[in-house]
Amino acid sequence: MAAAQGQFSDHSNGTEGTGGAEGDSGPATFRSAVEALRTARLRPEIEVDPTPPPKRLAPYAYALEAAVVDGDDDLADGRLILLHDPAGHDAWQGTFRLVTLVRAELEPEMAADPLLPEVCWSWLTGALEARGLSYGEASGTVTRAGSHYFGGLAERRPATQIEIRASWTPREGRGGAPDAAAHLAAWCDLLCQIAGLPPATTGPVVGAADPGAGAGVVSLPQRRGPQVS
Repeated sequence: MAAAQGQFSDHSNGTEGTGGAEGDSGPATFRSAVEALRTARLRPEIEVDPTPPPKRLAPYAYALEAAVVDGDDDLADGRLILLHDPAGHDAWQGTFRLVTLVRAELEPEMAADPLLPEVCWSWLTGALEARGLSYGEASGTVTRAGSHYFGGLAERRPATQIEIRASWTPREGRGGAPDAAAHLAAWCDLLCQIAGLPPATTGPVVGAADPGAGAGVVSLPQRRGPQVS
């Protein structure tokens, strides 16, 4: 699986992380949220693996990387990080924060759409709202970058990559932990949408407020994933 690469930053004041990729340490609310991420059942096109989280975003952190796979192609990939600061954080307006990087390669005609950044951001917020999830303090960027090939690579078609970097504060439920599985499911909805897959309309997803959420959302046409140099 091709893991999304990139540096994350969030309002953390340089706090050294201690949660680690395993998520077996920390307060009970953090361990509960991590267990929900581990046990969520997702669409079969999505491959998910734990990955070492950044160490300076929060006292406790857990990270996953995921890819939408079609045969040998990765149609989209990304990383989702769960942060927890038991003391709370003014910028988060809560004790948990989700941080993500999502990316996919687009066909040139899709990449030329001037409204593409706004549409991609609406996919993120729409995925959360379609599953009935409450969240706050959402922020992020949508970036598209084009590549043209020359010399020995001149036979390659021009490529454009879209990248979404975002963070939001999930609403904390009973016991202080957010519904991490539902937020993961919504994030996977975003991954599938940016990959060009049709919405899933059958089969329950653990943690989802509405298993058929997103059925009316328009996706990009299916395409090949990012090509590795």
